[in-house]
Parts: sequence; structure tokens; C-alpha cells
Amino acid sequence: MMLITRFSDHSLRMQIALVFGTLVVTLSVLLSLGFGELLKHRIQRDAGSSLQVVAENAGKLLALGLMQRSLEAEVMASAEVVWSKGLDSAEAQHMLARSQAMQPTNIWIGVADAQGVVRNATRGLLVGQSVAQRPWFQHGLEGVHVGDVHPAKLLESLLPPTATGEPHRFVDFAAPIRVGPTTVGVLGIHGSWQWTREVLESLTPASSDESALELFIFDREGQLIFAPGGQTEVMRSAGQRLPEDISVNNNRDGDRTQTTVVRWRDGKRYLTAATQLQPRNAASDLGWRIVARQPVELAFAEADNTVQLALVIGLTAALLASALAWLAARRLSVDLYALADAASAVEAGLPGSDIPTMQSSREVQQLSQSLGRMTHRLLAAREAMEEKVRLRTLELEAANRALDLQARTDALTGLLNRRGFETQMAFAVALARRSSRPLSLITVDVDHFKRVNDTYGHEAGDEVLRRLARTLESRLRGSDVVARLGGEEFVALLPDTDLEGAQSIAQALVTAMAEQQNPVVGTITVSAGVATMRSADDNGAAMLRRGDAALYEAKGQGRNRVCVEA
Repeated sequence: MMLITRFSDHSLRMQIALVFGTLVVTLSVLLSLGFGELLKHRIQRDAGSSLQVVAENAGKLLALGLMQRSLEAEVMASAEVVWSKGLDSAEAQHMLARSQAMQPTNIWIGVADAQGVVRNATRGLLVGQSVAQRPWFQHGLEGVHVGDVHPAKLLESLLPPTATGEPHRFVDFAAPIRVGPTTVGVLGIHGSWQWTREVLESLTPASSDESALELFIFDREGQLIFAPGGQTEVMRSAGQRLPEDISVNNNRDGDRTQTTVVRWRDGKRYLTAATQLQPRNAASDLGWRIVARQPVELAFAEADNTVQLALVIGLTAALLASALAWLAARRLSVDLYALADAASAVEAGLPGSDIPTMQSSREVQQLSQSLGRMTHRLLAAREAMEEKVRLRTLELEAANRALDLQARTDALTGLLNRRGFETQMAFAVALARRSSRPLSLITVDVDHFKRVNDTYGHEAGDEVLRRLARTLESRLRGSDVVARLGGEEFVALLPDTDLEGAQSIAQALVTAMAEQQNPVVGTITVSAGVATMRSADDNGAAMLRRGDAALYEAKGQGRNRVCVEA
């Protein structure tokens, strides 16, 4: 009762200001707390998304690296022209040394014969020793092999210590060496585990020291195989395994990685995201799990600070609103309702909606005018931003199309490159299977091309390649696919063409090239190999291998001729 009496002692202006001020303060506090909690949830989600992105990107780079190195082993092992001169030939030694120079993290590259005795290796390490019992050799006899991470065995005492002081650990890559149908040996690559550290460190944000973001790798059984900062052995000794409470995304069902707050072996709680390594080929499917973690107190520090800041801002706004209410309480209510209605109309996007200019007082007039100008600027800025986003989207789409075309086109001849050809071949093979129509291909190689380059220079050699490209384009149909696979080797894919028809076309191409005269080089001849799709189970890679075999047969028979697959 005394409070009511004291309240009634104030003037009407003061009473309205006090009531309005109290309501605004209460509302501001509630809104600040509510907004703060919503913002905290958003920041927590964003922090989890950041971990997801880092883990997924690490998995993609590791998968790509494993695939590229397995392909590197496969490509070197398939260099039959080198291995036919002997596993310990100078050409083989040069190829191994060059590969290691291009990829220094390949600590050891060697070749073992079919009995498991090392015949050639970088820096001569292990030459003459038997590796017959090593898993990479045993699996490499059967096909392309990627081994899981393991400590060094024979090489540990022969290599200098690592920069971190940890024992040497390798990932093995192996592929069989075949000369004709005979497996004569196995090519093996010991890739340093340091490569993994470099990949993960390249993905760690610049602010990771402050945020304590860390990346780990666990194998298929959940054993820790990599920890940052040289802590792998320490954490393994402490019994750290893949946390059981986390959700590991396999990256195959379209779901996003789920972040979880998990207590690790050290007793601390971390925001954790895990993703499974998505292999790029069957050989590199090692089942690794990439795990990113960040201490909870650091991951959510920004959220807590934001809640406090939102509360301070809300209280400050409430005090300012109370002061304005005290100054203009008698006439402000009507104008505020009008301004609120106008603002709601603008927010709803009603046609013709605008902030009116109020005349009740100079302050209200200035406020309404400022709100009107601000609304106009915001609407104009939104329209400009939408237009800018539209233009940038169009530019980005055009740039992506140009980059894709460049990635699929050979710069010298304008034909498709290997990547573009493989895409077209996959489509053509699928179409031929579906329609049960014939599909053939012709592999073409310039005879004595090295002699042309050595005698007349690379510019003359480039002109020979461009002339061959023009001849192929002019002699083939618009539906045929022509590509330069690399060097002086070209290929033509012929839909709806059987083996006999492809042989006829190939002979015409060989004859057409032999009849031309290059003003610098003179007569240039080519050899061609022809292969066709044998059954619905046949594939493009097998066709291309048979075409190459037929091409080499044509070379062996004297060049300037066509041979078909056996």
C-alpha cells in the first residue's frame, strides 16, 4: 500500500516513464537471455561444423594421396619396356631415383624378383636381401596393394632418425611387374608416415594453437596410428583408442558427420567429430577413421562470451529506452504505435509500406526520418547485394565450366586428354552394353617420334602431333571420340563399329598419314592397334590394354601398319 501511495505521488509523466522503463528493462533482459541462448546454440553448432569440415577434408586428402601413390606404383610397375631390359638395369635404377626425387616422402623404392630377392632399389638399400616374407611382396605378386601403417623392419637401422624422434613408420605400396604374361617381380614403395603429418598440419587452421584443435587417425580396429605433436606412442601406451561414444560417418549414405562431446582417455571432455576414410580405389580401402577434437571449454568459449555480451547490450538498450520514455512519455505512445505498425509492414514486405514522418516532437520527427532513411538504405543494399550475388554466381558457374573444359582438353592439339577420354569411354561402354551395339577403338602412335624431336626439334614434333590430330578429326565421324592420351599416343573411340569396320578405318588413317608431306620432317608414318568390345562384361580399360597390345604388335612388325587384337 505504501508503494502504491509513493508511486501515485509522482507526476503522470514520471509514472508512465517508470512503468514503461520497468517493462522495457524486463523485456530486454528476457530477450537478451533468450537470444543469447539461441546464439550460443548456433555457435556451438558452427564449432562442430568446423571440426566436421576439417575431419572430412583431411579424409579426402589422405584418400587422394593413397590413391595417387598406389597409381604411382602401378604405373611404374607397368613400364614393361623398362623391365624387359632387366630388373637391375640402369633404366630401372633411373626411373626409381627419379620417382623418389619427385616424391621425397617415398623413403625407399625397390624391385624384388619373383623369388623375393631385392634386385634394384634407391640408394642401393636392401639390394641382395630377401623380402619374400614381407606382406607387401606377397600381396604385390597378386595385384596392386596398399598396406596399413607399420613400423620399419629391415630399414630401421639403415635410415637416419626422424625429425620427431619417433621410430620410422611406413605405408607400403606395391604392384606386380609383368613382362608379357609372366610376373617377373614386385615393385614396392615405402612411404614415410611423415607424409600424413604434413597433410594434417596443412589442414589445421592458423588459429589452432589458440583453439587447441587436433587431428587423429585410428585404424580399422580402433587403434591409434597418428596423434599430433609426436604424442602417438605416449597416447597408445596410455590405452587411447577410438572413443566408443562418437558417431563415425562413412561418407557414403549422404549424412553429415555428427559432432559429440566425448570424454577421452586423459579425462578431459572434447567436442569430437569423426569420419571414415573414403577410398578412391579398392587397394587403398584401409578403413582409417579421421577424428578432429577440441576442448569443450575452448570450443564453447565464444558462445559463453556472446551470451554475456548479449545480456550487457540488452541491459544497456533497456536503460536507454527508459530514458527516452521518461522524456517523451505523454506523446510518444501514439507515435510509437504508428512507427511499430509501419515497421511491421516493411518487415512483411507489404507493397507501398514505408516509415512515416511523425510530427509530435522534434525527437520523434528525427527518429522517424532516420528510420525511413535507414529502411531505404537497407532495402537498396539488399537489392544490390542480391544482384551482386546473382552476378557472382553466374561468373563462378562460367569459371567452373571453363576450368572443367581446360581440365579435360589437351592444350597442344585441342583434343580430349586422358581424363576427358575416360569420361567419354565410360559413357560409350555403358551405352553399348544397354543397346547391345558394337563398340571399337583405335590406338595410334607416331613412328620414330623421338627421332623427329631429336632431329628437327620439339616445335617440329608438336606440329607433327597437331597434323595427326587434324587428320584424325577430319577422317572420323562426328560421333567418334578422339583424344590424345599423352606423348605421341592417340586414341579414337568408334561407337556402332565392329572390329572389321574399325580395322578398315584404322588402315585409312595410316594410309592418309603416310601420303602427307610435312614441309620440315617429310613423310610421317603411324602405327595403329584395333580392339573391340567383346561382351557385356568387357570394360574400357581392358579394351584400351588390348588396343595398346595390338599397337605394339604393329610396331614390332615394322610400323606403318595396323594390327588387331589377338
